[in-house]
Amino acid sequence: MATSINEANKQLDAALDHFTSQVKKLRTGRASAAMLDNVNVEVYGQSMALSHIATITVLDAQMLQISPFDPNNLDTISLAIRNDEALGLNPADDGRVVRVPIPAMTTERRQEVVKTLSDMAEDTRISFRNIRHDVLKTLKQQVNDKEMSEDEEKRNEDRFGETMDDYNSKLEALVKEKEQEIMTV
Repeated sequence: MATSINEANKQLDAALDHFTSQVKKLRTGRASAAMLDNVNVEVYGQSMALSHIATITVLDAQMLQISPFDPNNLDTISLAIRNDEALGLNPADDGRVVRVPIPAMTTERRQEVVKTLSDMAEDTRISFRNIRHDVLKTLKQQVNDKEMSEDEEKRNEDRFGETMDDYNSKLEALVKEKEQEIMTV
């Protein structure tokens, strides 16, 4: 039994970590190096993550600076960022570094991003519910197989219910924090 709940806790952690990593990529109107995590650049005959070929620095709330390890990659870095339509950014290079201005977001765009955030949170809640369903099913099976008593099952269900409440609270706190960050002008 302990294995099942321990495994479920690991799955809940993984689901929450996945949500957190996805949320970091949402654009908030402020410059963040994580915005460029999905940008791949074609260099040396292969596609490489931007973070593997350059240093990304946040200069201020509206500007990113990219310093390539090899200055010959300036043009390809600029092109890769410009061609990523999901970002909608227009980088400029001065021969040494690439500067990426982050335009202010409109209210409509902020609302779209909040809706995307809500969809991501709902996907995570569904993952949580599926994990809970699996645990409850395992507990029932263990009672049917006479591996545990109904009292033990009830105690384990209650304990796991508290764990689920804790994870749902963590998720809600993350959503609320990010939503506030997105809607702040």
